[in-house]
Amino acid sequence: MKYEPHEYQRYAINYIEDHPFAAVLLDMGLGKTSITLTAVADLLFDSFEVHKVLVIAPLRVARDTWSAELQKWDQLHHLTYSVAVGSEAERKAALTKKADIYIINRENVQWLIEKSKLPFDYDMVVVDELSSFKNHQSKRFKALMQVRPRIKRVVGLTGTPASNGLMDLWAEFKVIDMGKRLGRFITYYRQEYFVPDAMNGQIVYSYRPKPGAEQAIYRKISDITISMKSTDHLKMPELISSEYKVYLSPDEQDAYDEMKKQFILDLPDGEISAANAAALSGKLSQMANGAIYDDAGNTVPIHEQKLDALEDIIESANGKPLLVAYWYQHDLERIMKRLHDRHIPFSKLDKADSIRRWNNGEIPVALIHPASAGHGLNLQTGGNTIVWFGLTWSLELYSQTIARLWRQGQTAETVVVQHIVTDGTIDEQILRALKAKDKTQSALIAAVKANLKN
Repeated sequence: MKYEPHEYQRYAINYIEDHPFAAVLLDMGLGKTSITLTAVADLLFDSFEVHKVLVIAPLRVARDTWSAELQKWDQLHHLTYSVAVGSEAERKAALTKKADIYIINRENVQWLIEKSKLPFDYDMVVVDELSSFKNHQSKRFKALMQVRPRIKRVVGLTGTPASNGLMDLWAEFKVIDMGKRLGRFITYYRQEYFVPDAMNGQIVYSYRPKPGAEQAIYRKISDITISMKSTDHLKMPELISSEYKVYLSPDEQDAYDEMKKQFILDLPDGEISAANAAALSGKLSQMANGAIYDDAGNTVPIHEQKLDALEDIIESANGKPLLVAYWYQHDLERIMKRLHDRHIPFSKLDKADSIRRWNNGEIPVALIHPASAGHGLNLQTGGNTIVWFGLTWSLELYSQTIARLWRQGQTAETVVVQHIVTDGTIDEQILRALKAKDKTQSALIAAVKANLKN
């Protein structure tokens, strides 16, 4: 297929070529893979500025998406590539094969650098989903920083650079510029731009930005960062978000409230730390969804309010395909049992064949987990409605999962996002938190948005 880039794509291609270190914040559906590969091809064979390129990506994206784009576009057919996933023997074979571009999943970055015994002689690295390097204590981040001084060019790609707040940005930009803009050490970044928020004595659980810190951070990174939103450059379908409220019975609500109360009362020091707050959040989320794991790992049913709501939504869809996002394994098991009992055809989207069948309109109800579908899957031809049975705190997974349908190539005029929300539970807080985080995300993207007229 002939590649005819839009104006914004030409701008992004040129930006990557002109900036040895670049953060390219492209919203979902803007074609970041084809943009990057076109720039890589020019750097390899027009300007001869690089000779060996490493792409680091989520597993499914590394395995399927980059190779598919290389095969799709005529101007990329001359590029040779090797996908290093699978067993250690398979990865080594792929990495020793002669190619222009080597593609590896992010889970194997540490293995490549510290254990493979292969030379790290890549002069350009592309990090697809830069946000996966936001944790400066992770093994993948530490391993990559060991070889970072040897790399001449780095491109970081993501649509959600600050999914959990501005603190994420330090590690991401350390990967790109080795700390030139936001500081070489996380302690400097915290002291410069943040103040302690939640504390217990000398222990700080969270930080909040100082007044004016957000804009100061954006200014620091603006010279190596471009940002583009899909709504600015594509004719996107209207995105409609709604809530389907379900209500617990008095006994069910009492059980939920008792769980919250008892958990807090059982804390030894009377304080909720980040760790036990996360544990409580998980328990309450499970209860809101209708079941909970006991200490032995067994599923204890609580209610069927969300299952009833899902059944009503499927019935009202009248055969229209629905993508259903679940979070816990017991959610999946209970959904599958309910659909099986009601003789409603469904499939879990976890293999290439099920994805193909969904896109061909052969699956009326598709079950998907945000962590396995957050990046890289094109599902927009199979339907235009997603139902959130269980919510996630992660704005990144939430946004990316919705973007499987709300993206370029969606033929429907609207994409509907339906949230099944249990009234009076943590579901309501999660939705509010997602919206609050999105304000920070939107502020970052707006602050460094590319001005194509310039």
